[in-house]
Amino acid sequence: MAIAKAERLMNLALCLLGTRRPLSKRELRDSIEAYVESTRPEKGAAGSDDSFNRMFERDKDDLRELGLVIETVENLDGEVGYLARRDSNRLPAITLDAEEAAALGLAAKVWQQARLAGAASGALQKLRAAGLPEDVDPYEAHGALEPRIPVHEAAFEPLMLACRDRRPVVFDYRKASAARPETRTVEPWALECWRGHWYLAGWDRDRGAERVFRLSRITGRVRSRGTGFTVPVPDVVTVRETVAGWAGEIADRSALIRLRSGAGYPLRAKAGKVRELGNGWDELEIPYGHGLDAWLVEFGPDVVVLEPAELRADVVDRLRAVAKG
Repeated sequence: MAIAKAERLMNLALCLLGTRRPLSKRELRDSIEAYVESTRPEKGAAGSDDSFNRMFERDKDDLRELGLVIETVENLDGEVGYLARRDSNRLPAITLDAEEAAALGLAAKVWQQARLAGAASGALQKLRAAGLPEDVDPYEAHGALEPRIPVHEAAFEPLMLACRDRRPVVFDYRKASAARPETRTVEPWALECWRGHWYLAGWDRDRGAERVFRLSRITGRVRSRGTGFTVPVPDVVTVRETVAGWAGEIADRSALIRLRSGAGYPLRAKAGKVRELGNGWDELEIPYGHGLDAWLVEFGPDVVVLEPAELRADVVDRLRAVAKG
């Protein structure tokens, strides 16, 4: 079985950090099991040399990209050796004051509802060992408000890892107007929480365009794909702005709706005018932008669109599509 790349990089880093003198390619080749495996006799002498050289150069570049300082030293015989001096790769002592420790504690508590809670707690324990002040409790309450990011969707963790590793994914997604989910193949770019919901931004390969997906509408398991990205990741991914536009929050006109009394509080919060109609109904004037029809459908029979006619028609079409499903 092929040795994992992470293990190979770890072994190379340990060899370079553990030596007191530069090690040649030959010595590293004989010391690391993955390199020994790459020089199997059936590949032939030339093939094994080429395979090792390519692997070693890639690994060396990867370690340098991760921050390891690797020195190249040439001895009197002209042979090149490599080492990573400990003093060049040692982080400075960690010193945190009370305010900094409190900020780290709050950051850890943000994720206490997600599977990242264990990692956050472990990170704080390591900081304790590295010099976090003993008289500071990073979990102590610091005010009446306690920050939390709810993560209930099973799709969150695999998508977070896929964004980190730049790995395409496949999942079944049900749009607000659809009765059944559709399979989507996506190159994930970023995850962001907006108004209590998590959204994924990425490149939808099936539609050949950038798309934003609400995680609560992903059904089933998120599957990974081994192929790389086909479209460059933008420097800035505007998840919130995109969702706000689709939700009708970026608007230059108004819509008039009827809303059942005691329902639709998010709509009431956006209303410019509210008038009681009696018989359990209110009339609201709300901002109208792209995607408002999809949002109104979520309120079901509690909402009736009065005008404009195009918005009313869009909402009716969406409701009929759901009823037919």
